[in-house]
Amino acid sequence: VAVFAIGFLSLYLLNRAIAGIPLGTAYAVWTGIGAAGTALAGIAFYGAPATAVRVALLMGLVACIAGLKLHSA
Repeated sequence: VAVFAIGFLSLYLLNRAIAGIPLGTAYAVWTGIGAAGTALAGIAFYGAPATAVRVALLMGLVACIAGLKLHSA
């Protein structure tokens, strides 16, 4: 049940974001946050290695997501 609630909330927030920013930007931000969150969950809960390269790439991904959002505002 919780997974469906999270999925519904995620799609609802994507729908809200589309009202204020272009669809392409909203979708890129939505998928980027999902990818970064999944990678961080893997590190935190499933023992995925937190190498310097992986952390740097995640930071770069987050920076790109923020840049897309700031550029679209």
